Amino acid sequence: MRTFAIAASVAALALSLAGPASADPIIIKFSHVVATDTPKGKGAEKFKELAEKYTAGKVKVEVYPNSTLYKDKEELEALQLGSVQMLAPSNSKFGPLGIREFEVFDLPYILPDLKTLRKVTEGPLGTRLLKLLDAKGITGLAYWDNGFKQMSANKKLVTPADYQGVKFRIQSSRVLQAQFKALSSLPQVMAFSEVYQALQTGVVDGQENTWSNIYTQKMHEVQKYITETNHGYIGYVVIVNKKFWDDLPADIRDQLSKAMKEATEFGNTQSQKENDDALAEIKKSGKSEIIKLTAEQNEAMRKAMEPVYKDAAGRIGQPLIDEFVKEAKSTTN
Repeated sequence: MRTFAIAASVAALALSLAGPASADPIIIKFSHVVATDTPKGKGAEKFKELAEKYTAGKVKVEVYPNSTLYKDKEELEALQLGSVQMLAPSNSKFGPLGIREFEVFDLPYILPDLKTLRKVTEGPLGTRLLKLLDAKGITGLAYWDNGFKQMSANKKLVTPADYQGVKFRIQSSRVLQAQFKALSSLPQVMAFSEVYQALQTGVVDGQENTWSNIYTQKMHEVQKYITETNHGYIGYVVIVNKKFWDDLPADIRDQLSKAMKEATEFGNTQSQKENDDALAEIKKSGKSEIIKLTAEQNEAMRKAMEPVYKDAAGRIGQPLIDEFVKEAKSTTN
C-alpha cells in the first residue's frame, strides 16, 4: 500500500512539472477554387506558413485548393455559416451577395495597369469597399492579384464582330454578362472547376481568364486561339468569417494580420511572374495560337464595350465609377 502511495505521489509530481496540457490549436480552414501553383494558391500557402510561425503553432491553417472543399457557388454561404473560416473569392462574387460596388473591378478597361490598381486597393477607396462586407458577417483582410484577362475560343477573336454568337463561360457577374452581350456573345455562368470539361465537350466555346489560370487549368489544351486583350482584371479579396475573427484573442489576431500583410506582399509580387511564366509555357506547348491586337483593333474592342459602363452605373453608382476613372487618369498623367 505504501509503495502504491509513493508511486501515485511521483506520478502527480511529474504531471505538475509538465504543466497543463497544451490547448488544441485554432483551426482556420482556407478554401479556394484554383490550383496551388497560381498567385492565389501560392499566397494561401505563404499565409499558412507565416500564420503558424507567428502564432507559434497556436493556429493551424488547413488550405483546400482546387474546389476540394467548396465550389464557386457554395463557398460564400459556407463562410457565412462558419463551415469554413477563410476564402479568397474574386471581386465578381460579391455582386450576387448584394454588395454591387465590387462589380466596378469587372468593368472592361477600367484598370489600365497594376500601378492604378495599387492606388485603389491600398488607398481609402479600397478600405471603404472592404468595410461594406461587415454587414454580411464578413471581414475583408486584403486584396490579392491574379492579373489581367485574355479571351480564348476555338475561333480567331480579332474584331468585335468575331464574338457574335460565341458561348462564353463567365463568373456570376452582371457586368460580365453585359460585357459579352455588348459583343453579341452568349454568356453562361459556370463554376471555375467545370470550365475545362465544358470547353473540351463544347458546352461553351470560349472563356476569359489570366494566363496563369489558363495554363494551370490546361484550358490552352482545348482552345485553339487566345487573344491577348488585357481587357479586364481578376483579383481576389481575402475574407474571413467576422464572428470568428472578432472572437479571436487580440494577440492572435495581430499575428494573423501580420502574416496576411506579408503573404499579400509576397503573392502580389509573384502574380506578374506567374502570368509571364504561364504565357511562356503556353507558347512553348504550341497548342494555342496567341493573337496580338493592333492599336486600332484594341480601340475597336474598347468602343464595343462602352455600353457596359452605362448598364452598370445604375447598380454600382456613377460616382464610384467616376472615382475609379479619376484614379486611373491621375496615375497615368
